Amino acid sequence: MSIQPEQVLENNLVKQLEGLGYRPVTIRNEAELLKNLQSILGIHNGTRFSDAEFTKILNHLNKGNVFDRAKILRGRFPLIRDDGTTFYVRFINQEAWCQNEYQVTTQVSMDGVYKNRYDVTLLVNGMPLVQIELKRRGLELKEAFKQINRYQRHSFWTSNGLFQYVQLFVISNGVNTKYYANNRNQSFKQTFYWADKENNLITQLDQFADAFLEKCHVSKMICKYIVLHESDKVLMVLRPYQFYAVEALIDQVKNSSKNGYIWHTTGSGKTLTSFKAAQILVELAHVHKVVFVVDRADLDYQTTKEFNHFSDGSVDGTDNTKALVKQLSDDTKLIVTTIQKLNTAISKAQYTDQMDELKDKRIVFIFDECHRSQFGETHKKIKAFFNNHQMFGFTGTPIFADNASKNEQGKRTTKDLFDECLHRYVITNAIKDENVLKFSVEYWGKLKTKDGLDLEEEVKAIDVKGFYEDERRLEQIADWIIQNHDRKTHAKRFSAIFCVSSVEALIKYYEIFKKKKPNLRIATIFTYGVNEQDKDADGLIGEPDFDFIKDVPENKHTREKLDEYIEDYNAMYQTKFSTKDSNSFYNYYKDIAKRLKERERKDFKDKDRLDLLLVVNMFLTGFDAKKLNTLYVDKNLKYHGLIQAYSRTNRILNEEKSQGNIVCFRNLKENTDKAIALFSDPNAKEEILIEPYEAYVGRFNTGVDVLRQIAPTVESVNSLPSETEELAFVKAFRELIRLKNVLASFSNFTFADLAMTEQEFEDYKSKYLDIYEKTKTSEGKEGGESIIEDVDFELELIQRDEINVAYILKLLADLHDTLMQKPATSEEDKAKKKKTILDLLGSEAKLRSKRELIEKFINENMPKIKKSDQISDAFNSYWTEEKQKALDELSAQEGLDSEALNKIIDDYLFTGRTPLRDTIVDALKIKPKILERKTIIERITDKILSFVTTYEDNMGDV
Repeated sequence: MSIQPEQVLENNLVKQLEGLGYRPVTIRNEAELLKNLQSILGIHNGTRFSDAEFTKILNHLNKGNVFDRAKILRGRFPLIRDDGTTFYVRFINQEAWCQNEYQVTTQVSMDGVYKNRYDVTLLVNGMPLVQIELKRRGLELKEAFKQINRYQRHSFWTSNGLFQYVQLFVISNGVNTKYYANNRNQSFKQTFYWADKENNLITQLDQFADAFLEKCHVSKMICKYIVLHESDKVLMVLRPYQFYAVEALIDQVKNSSKNGYIWHTTGSGKTLTSFKAAQILVELAHVHKVVFVVDRADLDYQTTKEFNHFSDGSVDGTDNTKALVKQLSDDTKLIVTTIQKLNTAISKAQYTDQMDELKDKRIVFIFDECHRSQFGETHKKIKAFFNNHQMFGFTGTPIFADNASKNEQGKRTTKDLFDECLHRYVITNAIKDENVLKFSVEYWGKLKTKDGLDLEEEVKAIDVKGFYEDERRLEQIADWIIQNHDRKTHAKRFSAIFCVSSVEALIKYYEIFKKKKPNLRIATIFTYGVNEQDKDADGLIGEPDFDFIKDVPENKHTREKLDEYIEDYNAMYQTKFSTKDSNSFYNYYKDIAKRLKERERKDFKDKDRLDLLLVVNMFLTGFDAKKLNTLYVDKNLKYHGLIQAYSRTNRILNEEKSQGNIVCFRNLKENTDKAIALFSDPNAKEEILIEPYEAYVGRFNTGVDVLRQIAPTVESVNSLPSETEELAFVKAFRELIRLKNVLASFSNFTFADLAMTEQEFEDYKSKYLDIYEKTKTSEGKEGGESIIEDVDFELELIQRDEINVAYILKLLADLHDTLMQKPATSEEDKAKKKKTILDLLGSEAKLRSKRELIEKFINENMPKIKKSDQISDAFNSYWTEEKQKALDELSAQEGLDSEALNKIIDDYLFTGRTPLRDTIVDALKIKPKILERKTIIERITDKILSFVTTYEDNMGDV
């Protein structure tokens, strides 16, 4: 019998790992895994554990979820030994990370919901900390990712749950290899290639094993470069460029007194990089303090919050200069502050005595976004005051001679202030590595007067500024945004920012939107100090000031307008903000930020969403929100201001977010080209900007030819001879789905340009979903019976928010009217309308679970209804009855108390959080044995979520 290619891959990898110092061990099941753990853990701790002692250790290990266990792994267990003494069991040596015990095993079997067998497991001190999933060459890498997801659902948690201690997953098909932290919530987009220091990717499995799986390196990644995100309770691992940046910075502090800066493109995770650097630096004995310096109050808040996300309580925010001086004087090792407060601390006489004690202490300063405010007198003062300082900067857009402002003394650059660049990772690197998205930049066309004349030529001849603020121009732009916003944001599933040139222009825009009453949730924020009055002076982004209390007379009008707009916001979201003081205004800012940023959370409620935010300068730098995908621009931008603003839109999220959308209502093409050239290279446009509309049309139409070779007609999908052809069809149509997702974001998209009608696309989509439904029934089977099972169908790309049950009821009312018009309507037309509805139920992924119920309503209830306006009431009665039947059946099947079950479902609908295990156990009339609970809870949870999907989700206004 010939060996499968995947087996060859596995054999070669194991042989290579043995050469890297891993000792091979045969482990076939959990019993052998536990026996090995007892032995190896004893060796690591320099002792032997008796069976009774090992049982205590196992009880300690078998607690909590993946996040809890990551903490247990890094802690020590006070074991009461058989002789009554206490022994502190260490599970991993974090300080000397090479001094651990390393083994490799293959094909460990675990019984959970299904029996699973894992490919290659790396054991550290007997614990499975790295799991490698292999697929044969030629298969999609995503299939390995899906396989691990299935293991997480089905068996990693089973029995003692030792596989929940896995810290890192590695997936490979031999040609492509990626790694990621053990976090069930992430998508395939959050998996990473490893690379060398120059950002050259290492994708081949054998090269990856040498570079990444070498035992000292992989344990260093586990011990030093996995971050426990306290807020979301998940593990995060650094990407290669983050690793090299931190290593370079640590080396600089350990071995020299030189400064340096890190150039990592906007959106590449500088906060995580700087946090990890700061966390390691504070552990160095000769470092007295690490001071993380930002240049705005809002970034002080954001950075403190982000740092505390990574390690709860690691940073105390400094609310004022007095608090900062106290932290500098006490035992606080890591401080986040603003450059303004730091300047006050070293300049004011009242702080002299306390600050003088710090002059000769070894203090490391890390400057965030160091392209902004590090070029004035304050920077010089800090350098002059602290005699034993070291300064490091982080920036996505450094200051070079080309983009230095004219008013900066001698045009000082980032290099002038921070010396050498310690690590460089530019936007082209990030796009190539799929760590940020490309941009789609559209330049809006000419504006017309009512007479059809060119508005620009008419007004600009008299007054250039007048043209840009002409009410007719602003109104046409507002109309365009209202008309195209759904297209750009995937039916409002994403948010957008609209940046304008001045507060005056913003007020005009807001009033226009308010008058037009679009179906959009619109808010605005600006400050009424002179710093917001950009007037397009230099095309860079000004800095908003949060520290204002007094009303400046010339800005009274803008303050009153802002209060009026905040009242609109309060009415929309039932909040109570105002500009009465800096604190209330700042809370307003934070609420907007939270509303945009938290859209990506699973429990986010649609009623809390914000569709469009109007700004002058705010939110255009230093703000990250993955559910923000569009920037409308009516403002002159250039160089780092342009790249910073554009980069609000290109954070990686999922397949649906295929690019960051930029719509320019000014001709910024030359400025865009110059900025791209400055921050990457002159030929980088094709790497940073997506292709034009026509290119995607061509690729779609070529894809249609490929699809038709596999399935010439929709009906021919039914007779594909084997799963091999079905898989080919799935991949071919999925490529069309991906292309259509990009095409639909262009304002000039129309199906008329494509080699497939919209109806054909929907019909093929229905067949595509049929195959998806078939794979769900085979999920978890041993031995890989279905070659389609692991394919990601990317269903998020084919959902349409407007198609829900309420929409279907409107079609049913129309169908009813047609059926009643017996003389006027042919039987063919009646059948066609009914088929349209049934086809829609088949082609919409989110309605398929309801299809059988709605078909039953059409066939059994519709003939009894006399008038179309009675359909809604009849359907509601029918739906309530069917829902109750399903609830009763679920209660009976699983032995659940019906009232408790109703409460669980109500709580889930209200919070969006998956039911807790204890809640489900409490609802059971007969409590299961401990060993049975996980399987039963998992099954009941799946049934509850399935019930909600069928009877509650996507109903619309029924």
